[in-house]
Amino acid sequence: MRARVFSLLGLIALAWSAGADETLPVLKVGINVYSNVTVTTVTPTDVYFTHSGGMGNAKLKQLSPELQKHFGYDVKQATEVEQKQATANTQYHTQLVNQASSQPLAGESLVQASGLTWSLDFSQALARAKAGNKMVLIDFTGSDWCPWCIKFDEDVLSQGQFAAYADKNLVLVLADFPRHTKQSNALQQANQELQKKFQADGYPTLVVLNSSGKEIGRQVGYLRGGPAAFIAELERFNQKH
Repeated sequence: MRARVFSLLGLIALAWSAGADETLPVLKVGINVYSNVTVTTVTPTDVYFTHSGGMGNAKLKQLSPELQKHFGYDVKQATEVEQKQATANTQYHTQLVNQASSQPLAGESLVQASGLTWSLDFSQALARAKAGNKMVLIDFTGSDWCPWCIKFDEDVLSQGQFAAYADKNLVLVLADFPRHTKQSNALQQANQELQKKFQADGYPTLVVLNSSGKEIGRQVGYLRGGPAAFIAELERFNQKH
């Protein structure tokens, strides 16, 4: 599951895109203070931004009343958006579990994330990809701390359009590097080896392989445009090879 200046109306703020970036000398979020801030996106629930230390996000409800007003924060609307997202994630999860067309191999470790079924075993996932003539998508992510990973999960990976595409065309592999969620030593080692193999140094990094295991493309960082833009990128990778 993010973050993106002081003269816009509420409705304009909600539709804000990167083309209307605004800079702020500082942005205070609770006890945290960010400097050299550039706001990139405002949603009904979050503000996304870059700052001197990297990228970040904050819930609008955590900001001062003045900033909430500036960014067009509406408590009722934000609550409705959060509830709809939670419901949608549950529906996508149920749909994929019920229809999964790519059956896992015996003993393969799977996990549910972003409403999708992801493999934790790269070699077995690759075997399924070969058998089904599908691409492999490896998501190198920090699921419980990386704001741009969380935003990409929310905006793309958890959306029904991507779920439908993935069900037909992809075998998904999750390489998660959390800071708060416990993992077994074996899983940590496997993820580190996969990260070294594909030299994935930033988060999120999404590596795409063909059914033979050859890398055909990768996306580093957040991609704007929702599931349609990401699907189009995957198709470009596939068509080039």
